[in-house]
Amino acid sequence: MACKTTPGEWKYAIEMLKRSALPKMEEEVFPLLKFSYENLPITMRSCLLYCCMYPEDYCIPRKRLTEYWFCEGLLNEFDRISEAQMQGDYIISSLLSACLLERGGEIGGEDCVKMHDVIRDMALWITCELEASENKFFVKTGVQLLEEPDVKAWEDAKRMSVMKNKIEVLRGTPNCPNLKTLFLRENKLEVISDGFFHFIPHLTVLNLSENRTIRALPKGISQLISLECLDLSYTGITELPIELKSLKKLKMLELSYMYYLRKIPPHLITSFSKLQIFRMNHCQITEDYPEEDNVLNGNNELLIEELKSLQDLNIIRIWIKGMSALERFLSFHLFRSYTQALQLSNFRESNVFNVLCLENMEHLEELCFQYCESIEEMKMEKLSTSINYAPCFHTLNRVSILSCNKLTDVTWLILAPNLRFLSIYGCAKMEEILSEEKLGEVTDVVGIPNPKPFMKLETLDLGNLPELKSIYWDTLPFPCLKTICLWWGCPKLEKLPLNSHTTEGNQVTILGREDWWATIEWENEATAGDAFLPSFRTVFK
Repeated sequence: MACKTTPGEWKYAIEMLKRSALPKMEEEVFPLLKFSYENLPITMRSCLLYCCMYPEDYCIPRKRLTEYWFCEGLLNEFDRISEAQMQGDYIISSLLSACLLERGGEIGGEDCVKMHDVIRDMALWITCELEASENKFFVKTGVQLLEEPDVKAWEDAKRMSVMKNKIEVLRGTPNCPNLKTLFLRENKLEVISDGFFHFIPHLTVLNLSENRTIRALPKGISQLISLECLDLSYTGITELPIELKSLKKLKMLELSYMYYLRKIPPHLITSFSKLQIFRMNHCQITEDYPEEDNVLNGNNELLIEELKSLQDLNIIRIWIKGMSALERFLSFHLFRSYTQALQLSNFRESNVFNVLCLENMEHLEELCFQYCESIEEMKMEKLSTSINYAPCFHTLNRVSILSCNKLTDVTWLILAPNLRFLSIYGCAKMEEILSEEKLGEVTDVVGIPNPKPFMKLETLDLGNLPELKSIYWDTLPFPCLKTICLWWGCPKLEKLPLNSHTTEGNQVTILGREDWWATIEWENEATAGDAFLPSFRTVFK
């Protein structure tokens, strides 16, 4: 129907469908789709079937999918995940071109793919019936399971997914000699019995993410000696058990958004000598870490010391607590080269932070300043006097500034030409996002007079900024802007850097309070005010 463009053609097609007998899926439709499947290279087939373990209409993050494929051994052209991502991107693009996967938009700034329901049913038909003897999958996603399925139904499975259910307890001691993949994401797990992992010797990928009520891992996890990927993000686990030292093959450890994590034993991280992916950002920063036998205690310099021994690391996301820990972190080429995200918290040593200390981070994509209550200024002071030297954060696409109560502006953002997402919350003295007075300082740094900021910005998210008066002193072109969110607490912001031409050809949504919107002043009320009125959406009365 892609070439049918008139209502008449569609009505005719509907009438013809009504008159025809609908085909039986397994007898007529699936064999046709299977023909497309069988024309794929063998590796691509395995990668496609892997996607049916996600629930219907699920947005699958592309990078995470590629990382799972890598740990499963499906991407065999490269030994390093940073290079294997290229093979993964090629496979996903090929599956999109063949219409076996669909584009799934973005979630949290990350590109996703989806599997059409009929393609997914075909994949389940292949994995659960046609190839069940050698490649059996067990998939029960989003079906409101309250307890684990009968082990007899999955004891000979190669891959198992029970995502998006309501399972609270994993009991027993299943004997699953073939199981390589176990997706338990988005359940309500509270307890995993100590013997549950004892007889799953070939498990390679274990996804426990988004089980927020689980507080501890069983000691029996030490039996998973083949495990290469462990995803604990968004869980309520408070401590990593020392028994994880047995996981000598681990390549990926995901600890992000573990708000309750308080303890990692010494020498545990160093035991993962094959680790390539380490993520531990957006964790809760507190002062109540256990002091004994804990690398999280103090300014997490002990954690940095353990990480520096892992020479295979090539994707790092981490939080750093304090300037001394950051200086230690930046002294290692490994970290400068492969860190993708930094969360900088509780900086109290100085009231000035020189953002150009981060300029040599080659792949920094995400930067968060959090609870840095002593920082009054983020300056841009060159660390080198080379003639042809123009520092710029070209890879940086997401910045968050949270609860930095003495900070008055973030003019340094003009050095991030590819910034896509900007969030600023809870900064009591923030008066300007970009300061006209400090523009000369930026010009001296980059050597370009009047560089245009925010040319790639898609989302601007502001809240609880009681002194904020200006985003930018003039109107700006925003060719990529999609959303401006002003949730609450910006009473002095009475002007936006917009006019009727700044977002031409681009549909922008402005979210805010009705009373705030009524106070906005426009250079030309008759044109700009009317132009953006349809874009406004009320979030609070």
